[in-house]
Amino acid sequence: MRLIHTLKLAAMCCAMLATSVVMGQNREAKEAEEAFKRGFYFNAIELYKKAYTVEKKASAKAELIFKVGECYRALGDAAQAEVWYDKANKAQYSDPVTYLYLGDMLKEQGKYAEAIAAYNRFKEKKPGDARADQSIAACQQAQKWKDDPTRYAVDPEVMLNTANYDFSPAFADKNNNDLVFTSTRPAATGTETDGIIGEAFSDLFTSRRDKLGKWSEPVKLPPSINTASNEGSVVLNSKRNLMYFTRCPVEKKKVHGCDIWMTKKVGSEFSEPVMIALKPEQDKNDTNVITVGHPALTPDDGSLIFSSNMKGAGAQGGKDLWIVKLDKDGKPVGKPTNLGAEVNTRKDEMFPHVRFNGDLYFSSDGYPGMGGFDIFKAAKTGDNAWGQVENMKSPLNSAGDDFGIVYDAEEDRGYFTTNRPGGKGQDDIWRFYMPALVFALQGNVYDKVTGLPIPGATVEVVGTDGSSFSALTDDNGGFKFAEKGTERYIKENTSYTIRASAPEYLVVNDQITTVGLKESTTFVKEYFLQPARKDVVIRMPEVQYELAKFTLTQQGKDSLEFLYTVMTENPTIIIELAAHTDTRDTDARNQILSENRAKSCVNYLVTKGIDPARMKPVGYGESRPRISDAEIAKMKTKEEQEAAHQQNRRTEFRVLSFDYVPPQQPQTPNN
Repeated sequence: MRLIHTLKLAAMCCAMLATSVVMGQNREAKEAEEAFKRGFYFNAIELYKKAYTVEKKASAKAELIFKVGECYRALGDAAQAEVWYDKANKAQYSDPVTYLYLGDMLKEQGKYAEAIAAYNRFKEKKPGDARADQSIAACQQAQKWKDDPTRYAVDPEVMLNTANYDFSPAFADKNNNDLVFTSTRPAATGTETDGIIGEAFSDLFTSRRDKLGKWSEPVKLPPSINTASNEGSVVLNSKRNLMYFTRCPVEKKKVHGCDIWMTKKVGSEFSEPVMIALKPEQDKNDTNVITVGHPALTPDDGSLIFSSNMKGAGAQGGKDLWIVKLDKDGKPVGKPTNLGAEVNTRKDEMFPHVRFNGDLYFSSDGYPGMGGFDIFKAAKTGDNAWGQVENMKSPLNSAGDDFGIVYDAEEDRGYFTTNRPGGKGQDDIWRFYMPALVFALQGNVYDKVTGLPIPGATVEVVGTDGSSFSALTDDNGGFKFAEKGTERYIKENTSYTIRASAPEYLVVNDQITTVGLKESTTFVKEYFLQPARKDVVIRMPEVQYELAKFTLTQQGKDSLEFLYTVMTENPTIIIELAAHTDTRDTDARNQILSENRAKSCVNYLVTKGIDPARMKPVGYGESRPRISDAEIAKMKTKEEQEAAHQQNRRTEFRVLSFDYVPPQQPQTPNN
């Protein structure tokens, strides 16, 4: 069951009266119909059930069943409404709208596949009705949002909730440690039962949060605020000395509209509230009950936004959001204006809240949503103008009713109301927050040749935010950067350069970035370091030359980029650069050719800025073949033999030392 409260329920009465069909006129049916017309749905349910037991006509019995379903729908009890709409279909109720409403009730329980089946039945019976396709599309979208939720985290605020209705929180002090909210808990004023929902009438309660985040036992606001009527949906100005709230007068067997009231707070005391005149004058013949409520203030306290079913220029239908300017005393100036079709729909928009940046949040059942009422955001598009409405999606929204959101100052956290499973009772207050993205970097460092871990290797990390940190690998070559006290090593929207090194190994450089990431991530890396001792020959990409020549081809220059990178990443190494030939041609010519090829490689690297003192060119001719002539002769095909010769024509290097010291640059004299 939900409590979008009297403001919502009074509207549903008017809407459903239009669909009412003449029923049998037994006394019980007449009493039920009167209760239904007044909006006392809780009372009407039992009266309709009694009328059913004495009704003889099958069509009238089917309508009575349907009306029970309508009452449960008005009360937000989707499970019971589903049961009774299904019964109405089995009783052959004449209007196929039962399938549409059945789909809605299934949707509000998150039964999206079953809801789509009900909508398809409605589509079969009323093929020209666009609501079927719209509802099917909404279910499909809702399932996607449920399967792929946003990063928000939500939890019930246990200390504030009861088995009754607890909803519409608002901050009541400048530090946002006091909360005012609405509740029908047993401590509420009066002993009467609200015939609309079958609960006690609602009152305003307050609770304070301590330094550990624990809420105190809620305390009822004084009798000047709370009456035997329904009070709810509060907002306080930025100074927290002016409070607006909704009050809905009650009278036995009558439904009155709601109004917004205002009270001043001095210390802990509230002045006697006064009603704000927002309703237009109404024609005596107009039986529509005008209701006004759910106040919200713009960040400058200069305008009041509220929800109402009043008619007027720009009204879209159902409950709309309206705005009126306020004077320096917080009282309305001029007539309210409708926020228009950029925000309002033909259905209901309620529970507005304006964030510090001007964004407008509200609940609606007129936009595609996940079930009942969903929370939406509208961007500020001008002076007291909003548009670009978007659904806040799961988990802020659910298959049930989600409404009454309030943000905690400029923080991306706050509270909202929902009747989803997981709470204590009917509507409950839940907290929401955007958890920090959690990043970590971990991995292992290995010997590239043996594959064994390298204990004691150094892993250095430098971030674009100016941070730098390092660690030595453990006995398994492992390293990890995660928690750093109460902070993290790897942070949001930052890029990092990583350098893995060890004595007598070439370094490995790497990069990671958290920029643009929307999910917590642990970067897992494996770094394989190339041994760089004198006895280790390191292979390079093939450096090609024209036949019997030592001039570098462009492809050969491209291959030397590998060695250039090694030299720049390891600025202290001195290497021997060795060139080899195959065994064809004479020893003498091959020796000269290999020496010239080694020199051409060194000369090219010098042109790229590598100090020639760091490179020793050596030609080995054909003296060190990888594959011997005898082995080549045994190969069956010419292609195999040519490939073997190619392996012998190679360029390699080995590290002679790690003790190169770059010469100091001459200092420029000061002028």
